[in-house]
Amino acid sequence: MRASFICALATAVLVGCTATPILPVPEHEVIGVTDAQLTPDYWIKRATRAESIALDRAQIASQNAKLLSSDASMREIRKLPETLTGADVRSWIEKLSSRPSAMVYDQHGAAVPHATLDELAAALNLDAIPSSQSTRFGMVVKRADLRTFPTRLRVFSSKDDTDIDRFQESALFPGAPVAIVHASRDGEWLFVVNDFYAAWIERTAVAKGAKDEIFGYGEKTPYLVVTGASARTVFTPAVPAVSELQLDMGIRLPVLADWPANKPVNGQHSYAAHIVQLPVRNADGSLSFSPALLPKTADTANDYLPLNDANLVRQGFKFLGERYGWGHSYNARDCSGFVSEVYRSFDVRMPRNTRDQGVSPAFTRIELTPTDSHQRRLHILRTLRIGDLVYIPRHVMMVIGHDHGVPYVIHDTTGITYRNEDQLVRVPLNGVAVTPLTPLLLGEDKPMIDSIYSIVQIRR
Repeated sequence: MRASFICALATAVLVGCTATPILPVPEHEVIGVTDAQLTPDYWIKRATRAESIALDRAQIASQNAKLLSSDASMREIRKLPETLTGADVRSWIEKLSSRPSAMVYDQHGAAVPHATLDELAAALNLDAIPSSQSTRFGMVVKRADLRTFPTRLRVFSSKDDTDIDRFQESALFPGAPVAIVHASRDGEWLFVVNDFYAAWIERTAVAKGAKDEIFGYGEKTPYLVVTGASARTVFTPAVPAVSELQLDMGIRLPVLADWPANKPVNGQHSYAAHIVQLPVRNADGSLSFSPALLPKTADTANDYLPLNDANLVRQGFKFLGERYGWGHSYNARDCSGFVSEVYRSFDVRMPRNTRDQGVSPAFTRIELTPTDSHQRRLHILRTLRIGDLVYIPRHVMMVIGHDHGVPYVIHDTTGITYRNEDQLVRVPLNGVAVTPLTPLLLGEDKPMIDSIYSIVQIRR
């Protein structure tokens, strides 16, 4: 009875001094969201040009090239010099692995001792960096975390927060090329650099190889692209390294098209699966490749998807309900990882972090400053299109359409705040969610839209 009453009774939602369209508050308390709105078809049907191409393949390639050449947060490791200086390597490590300036806590709420932080600093092994070294390359063979320090120790800013691990940076996926520039004191971790990031990764996740084979892997044809949130290879006891391997959205996989139709793969007939080639780490740490089976029921495509409104909505909704994972923890992703992987299924490359995505010179942007009025911001929001990315400090949201004059977004978020009549409501979400944008608040009184500093539009 209470739920139907609340849904039927429209609730005024105030943003600053300007009233927005009245939105209902369902029993689940995510304001303005009905079950119908939790399906991609709802938004695709509302799109006026759902199948129109936003960027074609040539335009995407041009934008990716511009990203590498113009964005200071990116680097093209394929073009690294044959010799790296010790100063460059030390700079990469020290830029990331700085000792916490404030107290941090472990997962049990205990303060991390200074002695432990001293050990982590020593584990960086900075004194062992040579004055120069030959540039070495490797390939990631399984989904693996990127860490601030060479450790699995999880640390948190407060005793009550055990979700945001301050030593978790990001993740890399099978097939990703890296430059291997240093090793931890115990040899169990490698400091690696790729086009998007530089951080520590466990040694067992990387295979060392020749430059040509490392970068040639990503150019092989024919290929498949993982278009689901993730896919898994078939279980095989014959080659454990490619058994039930997780492959996340946007990963490109070479297909062994000339494999004999009646020849088993790892002891299994292949007619019901794609035969793909995956990197493997040998016992000595070197790189080799192995055939693996990916079921034909897996969500894949023979090429990157056409970049249009319908596909943007479909791809975003494939993550709906996934747990929020700071820095790709929890085998999931965070807000910037979410939008990056949605766009990766179209072969659109993006910087890893929100602070870089929102200001990248490679993209078309609408820049907003504190001098922009609330009314101007509302006007701009009315012009947003599907796939536009809205940035506030430390967060990004992807527009999926408008309903009753209100822009709606899909985003990977810890939670939302809004005002229901005179009551402030906080809804912890901790996952990928659909929400309206204009009712959301930061704190008690500040409309979220007043903190927008950038809108990125990846389209013509």
